[in-house]
Amino acid sequence: MKPNTLNLLHSVSAPSLHPDTQRCVVSVTRPDYDADAYVGQLWEVPLENGSPRRLTRGFRDSSPKYSPDGAALAFLRTSAGGKPQVFLTDSRGGEPRQLTDRPLGVSGFEWSPDSRRLVLSARVPEDGRYGTVEGVSGGQENPRLIDGFKYQMNGAGYIADKRSQLFLLDVPPLGEEPFVKPVGRAARSGKEDAPSAYTEPKQLTDADADHSEPTFSADGSRILFSAALEPDSATNLRSDIYSIALDGSDMQRLSNFTDELVSCGNPVHSEDGQWLFYLGSSLSTSGVDFVARNTALYIAPVEDPAQVRVLTDPEVLDLGEVGEVVQAGADSVLVFNRSRGAGDLRRVNSQGAIQTVADGEYIVTGAASRDGIIVVTYTDPGTMGDVARIDGKTLTRLTDFSAALRSETTVVEPQEETFTAPDGYPVHGWVLVPEGEGPHPVLLNIHGGPYAQYGWGYFDEAQVFLEAGYAVLMCNPRGAAGYGQEHGRVIKEAMGTVDMQDVLAFLEGAVAKYDGLDGDRLGVMGGSYGGYLTAWLIANDHRFQGAIVERGFLDPESFIGSSDIGWFFSEAYTGADPEKVRAQSPYAHVDKVRTPTFVIHSEEDLRCPLEQAQRYYTALKRHGVETEMLIFPGETHELSRSGTPWHRRQRFEHILRWWADKLPSKKNQPA
Repeated sequence: MKPNTLNLLHSVSAPSLHPDTQRCVVSVTRPDYDADAYVGQLWEVPLENGSPRRLTRGFRDSSPKYSPDGAALAFLRTSAGGKPQVFLTDSRGGEPRQLTDRPLGVSGFEWSPDSRRLVLSARVPEDGRYGTVEGVSGGQENPRLIDGFKYQMNGAGYIADKRSQLFLLDVPPLGEEPFVKPVGRAARSGKEDAPSAYTEPKQLTDADADHSEPTFSADGSRILFSAALEPDSATNLRSDIYSIALDGSDMQRLSNFTDELVSCGNPVHSEDGQWLFYLGSSLSTSGVDFVARNTALYIAPVEDPAQVRVLTDPEVLDLGEVGEVVQAGADSVLVFNRSRGAGDLRRVNSQGAIQTVADGEYIVTGAASRDGIIVVTYTDPGTMGDVARIDGKTLTRLTDFSAALRSETTVVEPQEETFTAPDGYPVHGWVLVPEGEGPHPVLLNIHGGPYAQYGWGYFDEAQVFLEAGYAVLMCNPRGAAGYGQEHGRVIKEAMGTVDMQDVLAFLEGAVAKYDGLDGDRLGVMGGSYGGYLTAWLIANDHRFQGAIVERGFLDPESFIGSSDIGWFFSEAYTGADPEKVRAQSPYAHVDKVRTPTFVIHSEEDLRCPLEQAQRYYTALKRHGVETEMLIFPGETHELSRSGTPWHRRQRFEHILRWWADKLPSKKNQPA
């Protein structure tokens, strides 16, 4: 694909399965250059006969959910420049009715079992902030007094002054006559107190913490959610599962009953109402030991949540990639496991029996189940997102939202490979070779995280570089996810050691095996942790003709005071000893760099703040290294994944310009 075809990337939401099990609904979203925003609508997908059809015509419609009785369909609609609000329509479509008008929008919702209510999560702005007082702009707001670690978050900015709270909303009858705002004589004749156009939800929580992932109990009498409400949660990563009554009273904590602290989320009751399932990641007794801690499935009796058990072995399964729990029978749930670049779907029952439902060269991204029918959304090398029915363990594809992408661009299939590091460790990954006669220049791509993974899903980055004539290498070195916790923890306080050995071993193994790869023309690039390892590589190895360091974790020392996660992340990975920290710091070794380096960063990145790039770029310049820095205004750490369409396109254009100059291919020549 080319930068100007980003608008063909259709992302598909998790499905909602109608109670008749004959159809499901998804949202399909894509970048749009004309709007310079993401647009999308809801699609109804038949499970047997028939073609998918567009249900809605909003600017951006997302998060569809059928009511349990099947009569209604609720979803989030975002207008151009607006905030997402809850809308309601007939399950077959039709003119939707807006139900909410929250000033900062609604982030999520769930239906009650009786289809009469919705529980919402929405950020509530402090009075005087975020436009709540007319004439007071952001730059005129009162100063913020900070007294804790958790006051900002990448993509959200300051969060302590706009906590996510829970609301209960009574759903109006579908056949109710729509509200008409009185005007003229009617407005002057005492109708100023006429009902609002929107149903006013009742706020249930008000604590100084974010309340998220709300859902109803099986009998509809209580609301489950996750939050960090305990006193010690201010200084660690602990979060808990709670329940409250429908009026917000009688809060009960349902998790963390031992000395070992757990980050808990995604609560759901079993269909029979006997069991509470949720996901958890152990943090040891410190509450901050998060490095390479796999997510497991926990279960407890609803009547006695202290009798909790861990149903899955975190050494074997990692359920944190999608991070959802889906009801799938009286006492069973579906969970999403990541392993060796794939994302499979597992069914787990209350006794801990585990069944693989779907497993292959793809990544399952969402699922819905009812009466034994399972529908999933997934991505693989040929689709950004599609819907499939599970037949046995086989995916029966029901949609083809990437047809235009494949017809207008060339999709190169990845070749799975394993090469051996100098110490004998197997390094797993993928080699992608462009069409045409080689040898081709090679781009070594390094993923972020570090506890993340490259995999079988469609990857626009790789496809853009392939179209431009570059071979692309992607591997999961030690430190990555998907290969067990020890694989991920081995770089703790040892960054830039075996992880560097692994990516170089994969590079050397691929060049030796594939005749179409030119081992004398090499580039290296990566973002976040990938930016770290790229910067570390070029300080220690001078074989590359060019490098791109994007949104990098470049100076662990300054990261502690500037990043939203700096207060725990940096020390966990590089340790606290100053000499050892500097021994793992690309910034401390920048004087060794000889490779021309392109530094890319976003102005509003709070994960790896802009100062990381600015200081690194300035140090390169002072040491005489050929370098440029590209800064994107208004973007966050997620630029390459969810930045505005034009910025994503411009990013690719600048990257190809850099490689045309430093590592030209037959298709990508200097201007």
